[in-house]
Parts: sequence; C-alpha cells; structure tokens
Amino acid sequence: MVGGSVRLRILAAAVSVVGALSLMAPAGHAAPPPAPSPAPLGHEVREVFSPDGTISRVRVPKRPRTMRQLGVPRVEVVPIQHTGPSAERLDLVFVGDGYTEADLPLYHRHVVERWRQLTEVEPFRTLRDHVNVWQVNVLSRQSGVDNDPTPGVARDTAMDMGFWCEGMERLLCVDEGKAEWYASAAPEVDHVVALGNSTKYGGAGGRLATSSGGNEQAGQIVPHELGHSLGGLADEYDYPDDLYTGPEPDAPNVSVHDATSLRARRLKWHRWIGTPSPDGSVVGAYEGAHYHRRGVYRPTENSLMRSLGRPFNLPGREAMTEAILRKSRGPAHAGTAAAR
Repeated sequence: MVGGSVRLRILAAAVSVVGALSLMAPAGHAAPPPAPSPAPLGHEVREVFSPDGTISRVRVPKRPRTMRQLGVPRVEVVPIQHTGPSAERLDLVFVGDGYTEADLPLYHRHVVERWRQLTEVEPFRTLRDHVNVWQVNVLSRQSGVDNDPTPGVARDTAMDMGFWCEGMERLLCVDEGKAEWYASAAPEVDHVVALGNSTKYGGAGGRLATSSGGNEQAGQIVPHELGHSLGGLADEYDYPDDLYTGPEPDAPNVSVHDATSLRARRLKWHRWIGTPSPDGSVVGAYEGAHYHRRGVYRPTENSLMRSLGRPFNLPGREAMTEAILRKSRGPAHAGTAAAR
C-alpha cells in the first residue's frame, strides 16, 4: 500500500528535475485555428495533435455505440503487465486496428513501446507497479489504416481507423464503439488506447486516445489524454483574442483566479506557487488556458496539458498521482479517497 510518503517522494523528485529536456517547444509557432464552438447535436469534439507539439480541437460526427449489446468479443487478451487484482489497480487496455494475424508480433512491439514511453512520464514511472496493462488482439482482414499514405486509400479493418478525419491529415479517427467493445474482453477496463498499424504521425483525443502504433512521436499523445480521462485535468492551451467569461472550472489545473487570489483564498494549486516545476517553469498563474487567451489561468508556462513532449507540471502531477493511488487503495478506501 502506497501512502503520503510516496506522493511526497514523487513530488519532491519533480522539483529536482526542473531542467528536464523538452522534446517539443511550440513557442513561436503559428497559432492553431480558433476553438470550435460547443458541438452541435450529432457531433462531438476531438483533440488534434501536430508534430510540433501543438494541440487544437475539431468537431466530428458521432458514431453509434451499440457494440456492447453483442456481448464480450472472442479475441485473445495478452497481459503486458499484471501487478495485482483489478480492484486495486489501474487497468490500461490497448486495442489495435489494421493488424492482421501475421502482424500480431508487430502489434505486440507497438504496445510494449507505448507502455515503455508512458512509464518515462511521471508519475507513471514511479507508480508503474500500480497499473495492469492488457493487449487485446483484434484481427483485421488487411494491414494498415484508411487514407494512409494518401487520401482515398481504403483498407478492410476491424475498427475502421483512418487519417484525414474531417479533412484533417493528422486526425486519426476510430469507431469508438467497436474499440470499447473489443477492449471489454480484458479482465477489467479503466482506460482504452487504440493503436493504428501505421508509421505516419497522428492520433486523436476523445473518449479514448488513438495513436499511430509505429510512430514513436505519436506516443506522446497517450499521457496527455490520460491527463484528461484519469486525472481530470483541463487543457492548458489557448486561442488568440478569446476572453473567458464562464464560472470557475472544475479541473484542478485551470482557474479564473490570479496568483494573488489563489494564495489569499487558498484555492487549487496555491501551495505550489513559487515552486520550480519539472516543465522548466515556476508555479504561478499564467494567463491563457482552457481554450481562452484571457480571463483564465494555468499553473506554469508550458506543461504536457499545453503541448506534447513536456512533463506534467506540479499540480498536474499531483492530480495524476492521487488518481492512480485512489484506484490502488481499492474499494475499501474509495470513500476516504473521495473525501480528501
């Protein structure tokens, strides 16, 4: 059982790696397109990732999600890492599209590599033994995904994954209903990552993350998306000349309060203000976050929730640590964790 001492050790270690290397530095790049307005009926928002680390959002049509009515799929499930009972572990499930039976060794290498990349990111590095990892072998009739390498290329795959979703080259969409249905074959499912059999950079964020299995850089999408689905973190990127006028966001890493107000009211990341953060900044209140340039603040200049290739900042890392440990404590401690 891991308690406060582990959390303190993780967070203390974060301060010691202020000089951590940034793989991406979007400063100076052209701003992404304006944030989409709330998705109309029949659509939903997806995150789009660029090779320079910048992130934006688009609307995509919803697809029906009825696959669970078919029962548990008959597919092979391979344990990549099993560290304990699912009631006391975070269960991460990989499903793959565009992998034929002959491609299964390649798919396995892609899954193992994605998990390795994730464990290079704190707090997964320290808490890796609190995670079960499952590989679900979904067989496709043809290798590859749609619109790869060019638009118009069609392949017969199990989950209809493809690039150029909604006209955006790097947006890698999947039939999420099918992906979740196949993932349900695993002993337990907390979070799903869908890998496509491609070396082209691409992915998407939504109810589940997609990533090109054969592109190492695309693996950075996974921890960002887990920041949303596991840690409840908001995006810290913004769009030009956009004023936030809404209420205080629920997420722990964005706020309408500046540093002075956070301290005075003892809100959110007030304990970390003035502390060096592993993303190379000092925790404060930096205007521009939650898709707005003005009126809302983020804890540091540029963390993983703002652009890929960065570490989580201290408040983000704390939220992720608590989320993993909350699951690790098991059902008997769920009420205690929720009350903290």
